[in-house]
Amino acid sequence: MSYQIPRGTQDIYGDEGYRWQQLEKLLRQFCYIYNFDEIRTPIFEHTNVFKRDNDSSDMVNKEMYTFTPANSHTSVTLRPEGTAGVVRSYVENKMFSNPDLPVKLFYMGPMHRHERPQKGRLRIFNQFGIESLGLKSPYADVEAMVMAYSILKSLGLEHITILLNTLGDDQSRAAYRNALKEYFAPYVEDLCGDCKRRYEQNPLRLLDCKVDHDKECMKHTPDLHDYLTDESREYFETVTRLLDMMEIPYRIDSKLVRGLDYYTHTVFEIVSEDEGMGSQSTLLAGGRYDNLIPYFGGPEQSGIGWALGEERLLLALEAEGIDLGGKPGLDAYIMVLNPEARDYAFNILTLLRANGFRSDMDFMQKSFKGQFKAADRAKSAFNLLIGEDELANETVTIKITETREQVTIPVEELVDFLDQHLADEDEHDHEHCTCGQENCTCGHDH
Repeated sequence: MSYQIPRGTQDIYGDEGYRWQQLEKLLRQFCYIYNFDEIRTPIFEHTNVFKRDNDSSDMVNKEMYTFTPANSHTSVTLRPEGTAGVVRSYVENKMFSNPDLPVKLFYMGPMHRHERPQKGRLRIFNQFGIESLGLKSPYADVEAMVMAYSILKSLGLEHITILLNTLGDDQSRAAYRNALKEYFAPYVEDLCGDCKRRYEQNPLRLLDCKVDHDKECMKHTPDLHDYLTDESREYFETVTRLLDMMEIPYRIDSKLVRGLDYYTHTVFEIVSEDEGMGSQSTLLAGGRYDNLIPYFGGPEQSGIGWALGEERLLLALEAEGIDLGGKPGLDAYIMVLNPEARDYAFNILTLLRANGFRSDMDFMQKSFKGQFKAADRAKSAFNLLIGEDELANETVTIKITETREQVTIPVEELVDFLDQHLADEDEHDHEHCTCGQENCTCGHDH
């Protein structure tokens, strides 16, 4: 019997895993700078967290993994997106009582959608997102967009554009829904099955159809901006004025509505215009939601957030020839020249690791030649040779890979030697122990 990974999933390891780590490290750095705290919500929630009344989105209607656990009568769903669970937690844990709003949170982890797997679109995919909760302000909207744009630009992406729109407030959307229903009434029978459902549930989603988007009736739809209230129009004008002031490029797309039904006011996407991305060009998307916090039993507060798929973003980096690099080489690789010195070598390895040096040794008892090959594959900066003489004299022989220079020093000088040489090359960033205890495992300054 063979065991294979399920369709639409992936294993991430090796150099690819390192690229993921580099990306996620940068995302966390931006959250630190922008004062967003991490939140970790369950991978599954009660189904009503995601499946809200009369929701027309494809995610809710066709893509969720929903099941009833054994010995239970409660339906649960593997999370298909991050916002709903974060807002549920915000309300349940009464974060809305924080005197300093908004509460700013970020999340990172796997999401689950049962859809046709394709390039950049998997059934288990990894999503990073931010939510700014509790305050309705165009400044919070622009903060979210500036953060998103800055992250993508810091990665080196050049061919990106912000698509921006407003859905207005409840009154604006109600008027626009009526206008769309009236406009599409003569055409509804010619639309796809999903659009027939959307016509009844949420006519705004007709504008987001990927099947009927080239039909003639889609080219002359009413403009949402004609139905905005004065308050909604003023709110959106403030958003665009702030983006102009910040010199953040954007393009208004009056048909941008987003895939989930809970959005109000500002909605946006950042797309890659690189030819290598094909149809999977949306890198990041989000918007404001006025009614989601009250839906979960919270106060009349608003929020804004966005999310990106990490797989899609890595594809965009690849399309523009941006390499986050492979796994870094070792600082030191220890080679054992005879079996009697193995315990001594292992003790040195533990010392190096306790002082923050990336290091390893051979446990397979390879030949000396085999150990040299292993050190070469590990791209070790220093090879440490441990034999009878080193064991007897409590020394270590160091071979510097770059210069091929070889030197023997007392073991108590090893940490300072490596630290000095790596610092001189500006290739290493670590803290080392200075307590003088050979077996210390603290890894920090005392």
